[in-house]
Amino acid sequence: MIAYGGDAIEEFEGADLDRIKALRSVQPVLWVDVTGLADIDLIQKLGEAFGLSSLSLEDVVNVHQRPKAEEFPDYIFAVVRMVRPGVGTDSEQLSLFFGANFVLSFQERPGDCFDPVRERLRRDRGRLRQQGTDFLAYTLIDAVIDGYFPVLERYGEEIDGLEDAVIATPDRRHVQRLHLIKRDMLLLRRSVWPMREMINMLIRDESPFVSSQTRLYLRDAYDHTIQLMDIVETYREISTGLTDVYLSSMSAKLNEVMKLLTVIATIFIPLTFLAGVWGMNFALMPELGWRFGYPAALSLMLVVAAALVWYFWRKGWLTEEEPPKRD
Repeated sequence: MIAYGGDAIEEFEGADLDRIKALRSVQPVLWVDVTGLADIDLIQKLGEAFGLSSLSLEDVVNVHQRPKAEEFPDYIFAVVRMVRPGVGTDSEQLSLFFGANFVLSFQERPGDCFDPVRERLRRDRGRLRQQGTDFLAYTLIDAVIDGYFPVLERYGEEIDGLEDAVIATPDRRHVQRLHLIKRDMLLLRRSVWPMREMINMLIRDESPFVSSQTRLYLRDAYDHTIQLMDIVETYREISTGLTDVYLSSMSAKLNEVMKLLTVIATIFIPLTFLAGVWGMNFALMPELGWRFGYPAALSLMLVVAAALVWYFWRKGWLTEEEPPKRD
């Protein structure tokens, strides 16, 4: 619990409903951050203390909600998806309630991206302590959105490495990893897309709980969600393109192998024919009684093979075509 107003700030840990009620009557802004959703009784008591609808509390407990924003007579209820710190796309539902003088946030598990917000409140940095609950709610939503950028940055670095690997040394494991990246981008898209619509609703709809000044900042958060969507879509397209590059590389490699085998088979076709002619062992064949018949047969086969190799080389079938040079 963090209660503040102007130059005063108080911070406590632990669920104490009496202290919450006392702080709410003293400080202009009260932020109650609840970690964990196992204590249903506590959540219901908090809902009764702040006048929250039972339908909203059900959405808090059912953590598979789509990001959204709903306005009630005494507060606004918003749901966003918060990515977990670290590698991957593991996310959790963050439920926000903000009204005239309170902000409630419900998280599924410990660990969040709100430490910079808490430090700004403690050290009185910026204008956060001079603003109302709507600005605090915007700051929390903006922190959630900013948490997506490091995750996408790590994916971007991995995609750059896979791009070089797919071209240099194509491997089946690269395609498997690209498939996982495309799936993760789809999960991120499902989180960011409705969150953009949620912020747009807060900007578009007139509400006594969101000031015109806070709407300006929400527009900046809206621009960040658009940027996130562009990055997600770009990474999805790159992953799909790299998969096509891998398939093309494997097809070209197979074509090279087939071309080499075809050249070898073509060279040995006339040699097999000549060996078959001399292998018939007819008594009247003049070559059978000739002293130099065997060396002559081998020499003829060597000349035919050399002629075929020279012919294939002149046609360019034994050399790879050089890529065009860039100006």
